Amino acid sequence: MTPMTPANPAAPPTPVTPAAPAAPPAPGTPVVAGLLLAAGGGRRLGGRPKALLPYRGRPLVEHAVRVLREGGCAVVHVVLGASAERVRERAELSGCVVVENPDWAGGMGSSLRVGLASLAADPRRADAVLVSLVDQPGIGAAAVARVRAAAAGRRDALAAASYDGKRGHPVLFGADRWAGVAAGAEGDRGARDYLAAHRDAIALVECGDVAEPFDIDTEADLYRLEG
Repeated sequence: MTPMTPANPAAPPTPVTPAAPAAPPAPGTPVVAGLLLAAGGGRRLGGRPKALLPYRGRPLVEHAVRVLREGGCAVVHVVLGASAERVRERAELSGCVVVENPDWAGGMGSSLRVGLASLAADPRRADAVLVSLVDQPGIGAAAVARVRAAAAGRRDALAAASYDGKRGHPVLFGADRWAGVAAGAEGDRGARDYLAAHRDAIALVECGDVAEPFDIDTEADLYRLEG
Protein backbone atom coordinates (compact mmCIF):
# COMPACT_ATOMS: atom_id res chain seq x y z
CA MET A 1 0.00 0.00 0.00
CA THR A 2 1.36 3.43 -0.88
CA PRO A 3 1.86 5.59 2.26
CA MET A 4 -0.38 8.61 2.49
CA THR A 5 1.21 11.97 1.72
CA PRO A 6 -0.22 15.46 2.14
CA ALA A 7 -1.71 17.01 -0.97
CA ASN A 8 0.79 19.87 -0.69
CA PRO A 9 3.84 18.92 1.41
CA ALA A 10 5.16 22.49 1.32
CA ALA A 11 2.02 23.96 2.85
CA PRO A 12 2.07 24.71 6.58
CA PRO A 13 -0.23 22.73 8.86
CA THR A 14 -3.79 24.01 9.04
CA PRO A 15 -4.23 25.95 12.29
CA VAL A 16 -6.72 24.38 14.64
CA THR A 17 -8.12 25.24 18.01
CA PRO A 18 -6.79 22.67 20.49
CA ALA A 19 -9.24 20.75 22.60
CA ALA A 20 -9.87 22.66 25.79
CA PRO A 21 -8.77 20.87 28.96
CA ALA A 22 -11.61 19.32 30.89
CA ALA A 23 -12.95 21.57 33.62
CA PRO A 24 -11.01 21.18 36.89
CA PRO A 25 -12.86 18.86 39.26
CA ALA A 26 -14.62 20.40 42.24
CA PRO A 27 -12.70 20.26 45.53
CA GLY A 28 -12.89 16.79 46.99
CA THR A 29 -13.79 15.19 43.65
CA PRO A 30 -11.48 12.28 42.72
CA VAL A 31 -9.02 13.14 39.95
CA VAL A 32 -8.56 10.62 37.14
CA ALA A 33 -5.61 11.63 34.96
CA GLY A 34 -5.00 10.54 31.40
CA LEU A 35 -1.65 9.02 30.41
CA LEU A 36 -0.99 8.83 26.67
CA LEU A 37 1.86 6.58 25.53
CA ALA A 38 3.08 8.13 22.26
CA ALA A 39 6.77 7.24 22.09
CA GLY A 40 6.77 4.58 19.38
CA GLY A 41 9.02 4.94 16.36
CA GLY A 42 6.80 3.08 13.89
CA ARG A 43 9.39 0.46 12.95
CA ARG A 44 6.86 -1.41 10.81
CA LEU A 45 5.76 1.91 9.30
CA GLY A 46 9.15 2.60 7.82
CA GLY A 47 10.35 4.54 10.87
CA ARG A 48 7.48 7.06 10.87
CA PRO A 49 6.76 8.09 14.47
CA LYS A 50 3.19 7.16 15.32
CA ALA A 51 2.58 10.43 17.14
CA LEU A 52 3.05 12.33 13.86
CA LEU A 53 0.92 10.17 11.58
CA PRO A 54 -1.60 12.45 9.84
CA TYR A 55 -5.17 12.12 11.04
CA ARG A 56 -7.86 14.52 9.86
CA GLY A 57 -5.19 17.01 8.87
CA ARG A 58 -3.30 17.02 12.15
CA PRO A 59 -0.81 14.79 14.01
CA LEU A 60 -2.41 11.70 15.50
CA VAL A 61 -1.15 12.59 18.99
CA GLU A 62 -3.46 15.63 19.04
CA HIS A 63 -6.51 13.44 18.43
CA ALA A 64 -5.47 11.07 21.22
CA VAL A 65 -5.10 13.96 23.68
CA ARG A 66 -8.49 15.34 22.65
CA VAL A 67 -10.11 11.95 23.32
CA LEU A 68 -8.74 11.86 26.86
CA ARG A 69 -9.91 15.38 27.59
CA GLU A 70 -13.36 14.89 26.12
CA GLY A 71 -13.61 11.66 28.10
CA GLY A 72 -13.22 13.65 31.30
CA CYS A 73 -9.49 13.59 32.11
CA ALA A 74 -8.69 17.06 33.45
CA VAL A 75 -4.99 16.16 33.80
CA VAL A 76 -3.18 14.67 30.79
CA HIS A 77 0.44 13.47 30.69
CA VAL A 78 1.99 12.53 27.33
CA VAL A 79 5.10 10.36 26.94
CA LEU A 80 7.11 11.05 23.79
CA GLY A 81 10.14 9.20 22.48
CA ALA A 82 10.88 8.82 18.77
CA SER A 83 11.41 12.22 17.12
CA ALA A 84 10.25 13.93 20.32
CA GLU A 85 11.58 17.31 19.22
CA ARG A 86 9.64 17.14 15.94
CA VAL A 87 6.49 16.15 17.78
CA ARG A 88 6.84 19.10 20.15
CA GLU A 89 7.31 21.43 17.18
CA ARG A 90 4.42 20.15 15.06
CA ALA A 91 1.77 19.05 17.54
CA GLU A 92 -0.41 21.28 19.70
CA LEU A 93 -0.01 19.84 23.20
CA SER A 94 -0.61 22.90 25.33
CA GLY A 95 -2.07 22.14 28.72
CA CYS A 96 -0.47 18.68 28.79
CA VAL A 97 2.48 17.56 30.87
CA VAL A 98 4.88 16.31 28.18
CA VAL A 99 7.77 14.05 29.19
CA GLU A 100 10.32 12.18 27.11
CA ASN A 101 11.44 8.59 27.38
CA PRO A 102 15.08 8.32 26.28
CA ASP A 103 14.77 4.51 26.27
CA TRP A 104 11.65 4.42 24.09
CA ALA A 105 13.19 1.87 21.72
CA GLY A 106 13.25 -0.65 24.58
CA GLY A 107 9.48 -0.99 24.46
CA MET A 108 6.24 0.22 26.01
CA GLY A 109 7.26 -0.78 29.52
CA SER A 110 9.83 1.99 29.84
CA SER A 111 7.33 4.58 28.60
CA LEU A 112 4.78 3.40 31.15
CA ARG A 113 7.35 3.76 33.92
CA VAL A 114 8.27 7.28 32.76
CA GLY A 115 4.61 8.28 32.62
CA LEU A 116 3.77 6.92 36.05
CA ALA A 117 6.79 8.67 37.55
CA SER A 118 5.65 11.93 35.98
CA LEU A 119 2.17 11.50 37.43
CA ALA A 120 3.53 10.66 40.88
CA ALA A 121 5.48 13.94 40.83
CA ASP A 122 2.48 16.02 39.71
CA PRO A 123 1.26 18.20 42.61
CA ARG A 124 -2.35 17.70 41.48
CA ARG A 125 -2.13 14.18 42.97
CA ALA A 126 -4.37 12.11 40.73
CA ASP A 127 -6.33 9.32 42.42
CA ALA A 128 -6.15 7.12 39.33
CA VAL A 129 -4.74 7.14 35.82
CA LEU A 130 -6.34 6.02 32.58
CA VAL A 131 -3.66 4.73 30.18
CA SER A 132 -4.24 4.95 26.42
CA LEU A 133 -2.14 4.34 23.31
CA VAL A 134 -1.59 6.86 20.52
CA ASP A 135 -2.11 4.31 17.74
CA GLN A 136 -5.72 3.39 18.55
CA PRO A 137 -7.84 6.16 16.97
CA GLY A 138 -10.91 3.94 16.95
CA ILE A 139 -11.18 4.32 20.73
CA GLY A 140 -12.96 7.57 21.47
CA ALA A 141 -14.17 9.67 24.36
CA ALA A 142 -17.17 7.45 25.09
CA ALA A 143 -14.95 4.49 25.97
CA VAL A 144 -12.66 6.73 28.03
CA ALA A 145 -15.62 8.06 30.00
CA ARG A 146 -16.95 4.56 30.71
CA VAL A 147 -13.65 3.24 32.02
CA ARG A 148 -12.94 6.45 33.95
CA ALA A 149 -16.26 6.09 35.77
CA ALA A 150 -15.16 2.66 37.01
CA ALA A 151 -12.62 4.31 39.34
CA ALA A 152 -15.42 5.45 41.66
CA GLY A 153 -12.92 7.49 43.67
CA ARG A 154 -10.93 4.42 44.76
CA ARG A 155 -7.14 4.65 44.84
CA ASP A 156 -6.98 0.86 44.51
CA ALA A 157 -9.19 0.78 41.42
CA LEU A 158 -8.29 -1.54 38.55
CA ALA A 159 -10.40 -1.48 35.39
CA ALA A 160 -10.09 -1.96 31.65
CA ALA A 161 -12.17 -1.63 28.55
CA SER A 162 -13.31 -4.91 27.04
CA TYR A 163 -14.39 -5.74 23.52
CA ASP A 164 -16.69 -8.74 23.28
CA GLY A 165 -15.29 -9.85 26.62
CA LYS A 166 -11.62 -9.46 25.66
CA ARG A 167 -9.57 -6.98 27.69
CA GLY A 168 -8.13 -3.99 25.84
CA HIS A 169 -7.42 -0.28 26.23
CA PRO A 170 -7.86 2.08 27.90
CA VAL A 171 -6.77 0.63 31.24
CA LEU A 172 -7.25 2.35 34.60
CA PHE A 173 -4.96 2.03 37.61
CA GLY A 174 -5.69 3.54 41.01
CA ALA A 175 -2.74 5.45 42.46
CA ASP A 176 -2.06 2.78 45.08
CA ARG A 177 -1.21 0.39 42.25
CA TRP A 178 1.26 2.57 40.34
CA ALA A 179 4.40 1.35 42.10
CA GLY A 180 3.49 -2.28 41.45
CA VAL A 181 2.65 -1.60 37.81
CA ALA A 182 5.95 0.25 37.27
CA ALA A 183 7.96 -2.50 38.93
CA GLY A 184 6.70 -5.07 36.45
CA ALA A 185 6.70 -2.90 33.31
CA GLU A 186 9.43 -4.30 31.06
CA GLY A 187 10.00 -4.46 27.32
CA ASP A 188 6.93 -4.45 25.11
CA ARG A 189 4.75 -6.14 27.71
CA GLY A 190 3.83 -2.91 29.45
CA ALA A 191 1.42 -3.75 32.27
CA ARG A 192 0.46 -7.20 30.96
CA ASP A 193 2.23 -9.13 33.73
CA TYR A 194 0.66 -6.96 36.42
CA LEU A 195 -2.78 -7.36 34.90
CA ALA A 196 -2.34 -11.11 34.58
CA ALA A 197 -1.34 -11.37 38.23
CA HIS A 198 -4.38 -9.33 39.31
CA ARG A 199 -6.93 -10.55 36.78
CA ASP A 200 -9.52 -11.31 39.45
CA ALA A 201 -9.51 -7.67 40.60
CA ILE A 202 -10.04 -6.14 37.13
CA ALA A 203 -13.40 -4.56 36.45
CA LEU A 204 -14.04 -5.13 32.76
CA VAL A 205 -16.08 -2.37 31.12
CA GLU A 206 -17.66 -3.41 27.83
CA CYS A 207 -16.96 -0.81 25.13
CA GLY A 208 -17.48 -2.79 21.95
CA ASP A 209 -20.61 -0.82 21.13
CA VAL A 210 -18.82 2.55 21.18
CA ALA A 211 -15.24 1.84 20.09
CA GLU A 212 -13.01 -0.26 17.84
CA PRO A 213 -9.68 -1.37 19.36
CA PHE A 214 -7.59 -1.66 16.19
CA ASP A 215 -3.91 -0.62 16.12
CA ILE A 216 -2.03 1.33 13.46
CA ASP A 217 1.02 -0.94 13.19
CA THR A 218 1.82 -1.37 9.50
CA GLU A 219 1.30 0.49 6.24
CA ALA A 220 -1.62 -1.83 5.55
CA ASP A 221 -3.38 -0.18 8.52
CA LEU A 222 -2.98 3.40 7.31
CA TYR A 223 -6.30 3.37 5.45
CA ARG A 224 -7.95 3.58 8.88
CA LEU A 225 -6.60 7.12 9.20
CA GLU A 226 -8.25 8.34 6.02
CA GLY A 227 -11.34 10.47 5.98
